[in-house]
Amino acid sequence: MQQPAHIAHYHLPGLFEFYELYKLFLPLWRKHRNWFYSWCEISSIYGSPMDCLWGGGRVGFGEADVNAVYELVNEYKISARLTFSNSLLGKEHLADKKCNSLCKKFSNQLAKNGSTAVRNGVIVHSDLLAHYLKNQYPEFYLVSSTTKVLTNFADFEAELNRPEFAFVVPDFRLNKNFERLNQLNQNQKAKVEFLCNECCDFGCKNRKACYENVSRKNLGEDIENIIEHKCTSNQAAGGYRFSLAMKNPGFISIEDIQNIYLPNGFSNFKIEGRGLGSAIVLEFILYYITKPEFQLEVREAIYLDSMLDLF
Repeated sequence: MQQPAHIAHYHLPGLFEFYELYKLFLPLWRKHRNWFYSWCEISSIYGSPMDCLWGGGRVGFGEADVNAVYELVNEYKISARLTFSNSLLGKEHLADKKCNSLCKKFSNQLAKNGSTAVRNGVIVHSDLLAHYLKNQYPEFYLVSSTTKVLTNFADFEAELNRPEFAFVVPDFRLNKNFERLNQLNQNQKAKVEFLCNECCDFGCKNRKACYENVSRKNLGEDIENIIEHKCTSNQAAGGYRFSLAMKNPGFISIEDIQNIYLPNGFSNFKIEGRGLGSAIVLEFILYYITKPEFQLEVREAIYLDSMLDLF
């Protein structure tokens, strides 16, 4: 296995949803850095609290205290990304007090801590919200959400060329389109953030409708008036399985990252999992970040802590 030429920047799920897991894991990351691959970094943790109007992608269940989350990522100098990827926002939603309060809290990090602080970001779908954030909270960087379902490469490249976005997450079905990906210039490559571990059917044609259904729920629309999206995949009944995700044609393995993506100038990798449990998110951390010979030590340190409900 060749030595990667660059650092892999991972973007992990569950800023508010898995706070208790990260509160245990991040001290291990700092204290036992030799347990983890030297060629990767945890660059951000993304998520949103429950009942968040601007939320999207998944129906949030994050119950962690906002101040505690803020202090944790600040202590470990990890970028916090608010996941505000609701695709159905109108002008009337921009004044939402809870979401603006979150923005004020997390956008103030640079002002509070000076130029050495890590910049926080927002994952966004709505152009209306993106414009609002750029004007009201310019301290944030913006990430174009995978909920846009950019499966056409020309549309994806156009998104990369939009100056308001620091990163763009394409649909996972573009992950292996190396003929086109390798033709991108280095500035474009630096903005690409691949979704590594999607389990959704590679041939799914209803992905956008699924995300819109979540957006309606986050807007608080009358549940009786929302037509529930039903996944038609043969594997949907079994829920998320990492073993199945690994067989997905769009799956990005650790070997792919080391041997293909990093040498070709791609360095940002998103791990999905906000709607899953702490136990499976820990498995992602073990697979993507932890050296095999130290995975048991990490498992034991996390599993034996009685303060964390992993399931």
